Amino acid sequence: MSETESKETAAADTAVHGTVATGYEDVREEFAAVLANPDEGPDHAAQLTVHVRGEKVVDLWGGPHIGPDSLTPVYSSTKGAAHLVVALLVQDGVLDLDRAVASYWPEFGVHGKDRLTLRDLLAHRAGVVGADTGFSAEEVVDDRLMAERLAAQRPYWRPGTAFGYHAYVIGALTGEVVRRVTGRTIQEWYEERVRAPFGLDFYLGEPDGATSRFLETLPMTPTPAQQAEQAANPSGAHSLGGIAFNLNGKEPTDLVATANSAASRKASPASYGGIASARGLAGMYLAVLGDGPGSAGPLLTPDTLAEFGQVHSEGIDLVGGQRSAFGLGFQAFSEEKYPVLGHGSIGHSGAAGSVAFADPRNRIAYGYNRRRFAYPGGAAPENVHLVRAVVRAASA
Repeated sequence: MSETESKETAAADTAVHGTVATGYEDVREEFAAVLANPDEGPDHAAQLTVHVRGEKVVDLWGGPHIGPDSLTPVYSSTKGAAHLVVALLVQDGVLDLDRAVASYWPEFGVHGKDRLTLRDLLAHRAGVVGADTGFSAEEVVDDRLMAERLAAQRPYWRPGTAFGYHAYVIGALTGEVVRRVTGRTIQEWYEERVRAPFGLDFYLGEPDGATSRFLETLPMTPTPAQQAEQAANPSGAHSLGGIAFNLNGKEPTDLVATANSAASRKASPASYGGIASARGLAGMYLAVLGDGPGSAGPLLTPDTLAEFGQVHSEGIDLVGGQRSAFGLGFQAFSEEKYPVLGHGSIGHSGAAGSVAFADPRNRIAYGYNRRRFAYPGGAAPENVHLVRAVVRAASA
């Protein structure tokens, strides 16, 4: 390839596609800066979709191989879909937040876990972040198998007294409660109550025909400074962080390979196994708000939304070692990462950098997805600028 052809290809790879409404041009500029960032490495690609008061005001994508309907693993953004199901079942009166988990799931009530409530479980306060000997590759993609192991597991802190991110297991734990009560999985409820009625490109379980739209996520390409930071701060396999991310067993989990695998896409563990486009991510939270064209009303009543968005855990996360905040099953984004958002916003980010949320005060439904892992993992840092630009435009 000649130097001219190389430059033309690079320019095409960083081109921004899609549309923004009048007044949202700054959002497009921020998105263009993400694609043009030389530190992102090759094959970086991203999507961004935003609805404000029911209008789709941002619909952008760019980077090699990606289109508006491309699907990638969205990792822990899946937790938002899983716990939307739990919120609906609480709203229906099927589940009681203040009832003991063991009353639904008797095998769970050992080693001091007998008094743990569903509320505390959803707030990452159970202390059961993994298993002493880790999970096998078969177990880590099967919520039922993980739940069976976790029922007998001694918690790593006294349940209810502290919180820490239950990264791989929270969906298996809450999913087992749902299955014990209803006889159906979170994935089945999500398909029936959320995905299918709204035609969302956000799947818990890869559907037939979607493989052609699937793009594997790619490992992060840290800068030399970031590589030095990683080397200076290695994660211990038997620390709480190592246990929570299943690094402590004979088969330490490779997060990228596992989420990309056909087994994960088919089973879709409720903690991390969803695949989606940014349109699908934003569309789910639009349904939560009930602001879409022809909507029959919000999926969650104001009382349910306020309950699940209220901060239940805040401070130093025992797993991550950093300050974070959780509502019930959702991250409390307005208190944690994006103070520009309205209080009570609910959503979740994913390891590769995806971010999705509903802001009921500003009537914003937001979905961001990217192909290459952001450093250091979790909500990609560019979302700070993107979210700020969205709120600024929505408030003008």
